[in-house]
This record gives sequence, C-alpha cells and structure tokens, in this order.
Amino acid sequence: MARTAEKTATLANESAEMREALETVRDVADENGGEVKWVDVKSDITSGQWGRLLEKDILVDGENGFEFADADAVADVLDGNGDGDYEMPDVPEVEDDGSSWKTRDKAAGVLTLVLMAGYYFDPIRSVVGNAVDLVLGPFNAALPFYAVILAISLVTGLYSSLLQANMVDQDKVQAYQARLQAIQEKEKKAKERGDDAAVERIQEERMEAMGDQMGMMKENFRPMAWITLLTIPAFLWMYWMIGTRGGVGHLQGMETWAVMPFTGRVEWQGGGIGPLPAWIAFYFLCSMGFTQVMRKALDLDTPTPS
Repeated sequence: MARTAEKTATLANESAEMREALETVRDVADENGGEVKWVDVKSDITSGQWGRLLEKDILVDGENGFEFADADAVADVLDGNGDGDYEMPDVPEVEDDGSSWKTRDKAAGVLTLVLMAGYYFDPIRSVVGNAVDLVLGPFNAALPFYAVILAISLVTGLYSSLLQANMVDQDKVQAYQARLQAIQEKEKKAKERGDDAAVERIQEERMEAMGDQMGMMKENFRPMAWITLLTIPAFLWMYWMIGTRGGVGHLQGMETWAVMPFTGRVEWQGGGIGPLPAWIAFYFLCSMGFTQVMRKALDLDTPTPS
C-alpha cells in the first residue's frame, strides 16, 4: 500500500530514534513470523513510539499480536529500496555556539545610541560637527559640497560592504536559511499527503525554529552597530554644515544649493523626495548606489533573512 509507505516515511524522517524504533519492530516481527507484541519490544522502544505505529495504522491486528499493514512497503522505506517518492528533506541542525556579539560590539551599539542623540540635541551635534570638521573641512574647502557628499557616500558604501562581509557568520546564516527551507518543504509534502497529524507536528517545529529568524537578525545587526557608529559622525557633520533643526549653518554662497536632475536648482534644506530634505535624499541615493557597485566589484554577498 502506498499509504503505508507514506506513513512509514513520515515517521522514519521524523527522527533517528523513530527510525530505529521502526527497525526494531520490523526485526522482531521477522523473527516471530511477521507478528510482534508490545511485550516483545517494550525494552527497546518507548510506549509513545509503539503508540505512534498503532495510531498511523502501520501496525494492525494479527492473529496472535500485531503485524505490519504492508511489510514490503515498510521494508522498502527502511532499506531505501523505494522510488524516493516518500522521502522528506532532512532538517539540518544549526550549531548554537552562543551569540557572536562581543563586548566591543555591544560598546559600539551603546555609543551609537549616544551619538544618535545628536540628531535632536544641538550641543551634541555641534561638538561632533566641529570634531569631524577637522577631517572633512579641508576636503570641503577644496571641493564643492555636493562632491563631499558623494565622497562620503562612496566611503560609506565601501566600509559597509566590507564590514558586513567580514563580521557576518555567513555559514551560520546559510544554515539558518537551510533549516527553515527544509521545514517548509517538509510541511508541503505532509500537506500533499493529507497527513494532518504530521502537519501539526511540523508547524510546532516551525514555531520552535522561529528562534532561527532571531539568530539571523542578530548576525546581521552586529555589523550594523559598527556601520552606524562610523556613519553617524559624518551625518551629523552634514547636519552641522547645512544648519538643520534650527542650527546655524556653515555653508555660504553657491554651496547652499545644487542643481539636481529633473528638478533643477534645489536648496539643500529644501524638498527632496517626499518629506526628505534634498541633502538627505541625495546622500541616500548616492550611498545605496555606491554600496551596490562595491558589492559587485568586490564580489560580496551577505545572506539576509528570508
């Protein structure tokens, strides 16, 4: 019976222990002329495993005990002689070696939160702006302000790509993705067979695996702490130069505006894309573009949660 093979494959793929229980029952049945009793196997398998065989009608009533509903189908599944129609994907285990976040990563995250206050508090913005101006000021004196934004975007794209490629444990992230995909495939096959009990168990397994999503997020957020820490000072410097949020700007003359595609002359503090000021929209568009170019040029690929 194909149905018996499907049920046997479901249990056999459920766990190594369940497969071993099936093989134990089969061996005992073979020794006893095709029939087996609970007393014959109770020292080798659990009552729960025995109950599952009865529940699935893999074992049915015989003359003096229980027998397999289709011994040949069970043998084909356990011995791997079937056509593979009932095989289910193995769900890989992800080795949990603890959080990859180190003390310095957490310190970077805390410092990032402190610097973010500069977006709202002018004293912090002024301190950071003056400090960063020691580095970027000479470039701004030699180049137009829009060219400085382009340069910042280029550097941002470079270190963002390098940090993500080197700090994310890509093997672990790919293992998380493989595990979630295997569970989805397993659930799909169970639904195709109409095995409601298996679907329910797999859904419980999927809920338990939701922690893998958190694991992937933690892996990807680790470099973000450093990327943000390096980016915020430059961003606050641009805030400080332009003079947003009521602050006094430090741009003069032609530096206060730029000619944009399709829109023509636009003040840096003026409208850009939707509610974004022109300078923020210009920076983000350049940064995203340079980041993609850097990824292609350096052949970098960081897995993300799916």
